[in-house]
Amino acid sequence: MIRKSEQLEFKDGARFMSKFAFFPAVLAIVVSLGGCVVGPKYKTPTVQTPTEYKENKDWKVATPQDAAIREKWWEVYNDPQLNSLEEQVNVSNQSIIAALDAFLEARALVKEARAQYFPTAGVSASIINQRANTRTQTSTGNASFTAYSLPSFDATWEPDLWGRVRNTVRADVANAQASAADLQNTRLTMQAELAADYFQLKGQDALIKLLNDTVAAYTESLRLNRVLFSTGIASDETVAQAETQLETTQAQATNLGILRAQYEHAIALLIGQPASTFSILANPLAAAPPDIPLGVPSQLLERRPDIAAAERSVEQANAQIGVATAAFYPNVTLSASGGFESTIVSSLFTWPSRVWSVGPSISETIFDAGLRRATVQQFQAAYDQTVANYRNTVLTAFQQVEDNISELRILSVELGQQDTAVKSADRTLQLATDRYRLGIDPYLNVITAQTTLFSNQETAVNLRIEEITTTVQLIKALGGGWNASQIPASAQVISKSQLNP
Repeated sequence: MIRKSEQLEFKDGARFMSKFAFFPAVLAIVVSLGGCVVGPKYKTPTVQTPTEYKENKDWKVATPQDAAIREKWWEVYNDPQLNSLEEQVNVSNQSIIAALDAFLEARALVKEARAQYFPTAGVSASIINQRANTRTQTSTGNASFTAYSLPSFDATWEPDLWGRVRNTVRADVANAQASAADLQNTRLTMQAELAADYFQLKGQDALIKLLNDTVAAYTESLRLNRVLFSTGIASDETVAQAETQLETTQAQATNLGILRAQYEHAIALLIGQPASTFSILANPLAAAPPDIPLGVPSQLLERRPDIAAAERSVEQANAQIGVATAAFYPNVTLSASGGFESTIVSSLFTWPSRVWSVGPSISETIFDAGLRRATVQQFQAAYDQTVANYRNTVLTAFQQVEDNISELRILSVELGQQDTAVKSADRTLQLATDRYRLGIDPYLNVITAQTTLFSNQETAVNLRIEEITTTVQLIKALGGGWNASQIPASAQVISKSQLNP
């Protein structure tokens, strides 16, 4: 025989289940609207790209134009010490480490945005002693009581009907991809800066060697003049001139140590080492720079990480327009809660002590004084700004490549002319020295010829330093050995696995 209390509980349970009868219908509506994504569709902005580099028309490199720069592009210089330093940059450079952390931060933002796809659930418990207002009580009894609630479950879910969450995720994914490209751009910048500083340091070693050789030559001239003075052929003035020339050159050689030390310290910073514990042995610059394959201008869009980062920023701005547009549509929230509440501990977990609520809610802003419209206009203007920045980045890339090609082209001509000038100055010095020994010309002519020769030799060394560092800048302008396929795809950004682009 069923007791009356059990019948009441059964009826209450039936009514409880009937409350959920509408839920499948609501869920079906939510699912049917789930494919709606408001906002503009993304298209990569168009940019004007030339078919060839203008500065390369009259200056062709020896290597095939379709050759590709390798990922470890510094290996083209065939310098083992440079190779070792570049490997240390990739591991220990603090700017690269900071850029990697920025990418990991951007990736975490994607995970935060994706969490909005799912319901949030919580549980709580409370024991509250409270006193009722005796002036408003209509029933007799104690004015104070204890309310027990244990446990209480809550769940809410806001379905992404208009694509607000999807656009947020898309914007954060694009931002993470831009951050990955920024990481690669930082890496390329640090690698190129190291190579440039390394060749500048070797260039200082070459200048120091030139000055030391010149000091040796001037020392021999001073010895010769002292011998001639002791025999009465040369004057004391001639000896003084030779001494002044020698001492001035020695001071110049000493001064070069300042710049060399600074380049050495800069390299230590780039590889993440204290300058106090780092040193590089003297090794004068001697090797000629390698030929650099250029490719075609349109390849820059795929080879430059800064261009890739700018393009990803455009998609991020495009998705943010969709996020702002979704604010014009109503919000639907599905919520449910349940638990047990009672003022008597012994009856807390009985069926009559149950409490629950379930159902959808909808809200819509009917007046905001133009706030939403202004927000959309704000993000539209931000999108237009990123498009302009993207196109400017592309134009800057073309300029940098053209600048470096023209510089190498002109330097190749200037170096040939300068080498000829060095040979002529050397011949002039030989003639002046012979005429001085024969007593035809004064020693001042020798000094003038020596100074001219040294000046031309110094210019030639500086031009070679400029030439090899320009090849480094050209490789950097071409994007090094990087290409856009190295940007992590959306699935890789979202994946839980470790990712180090």
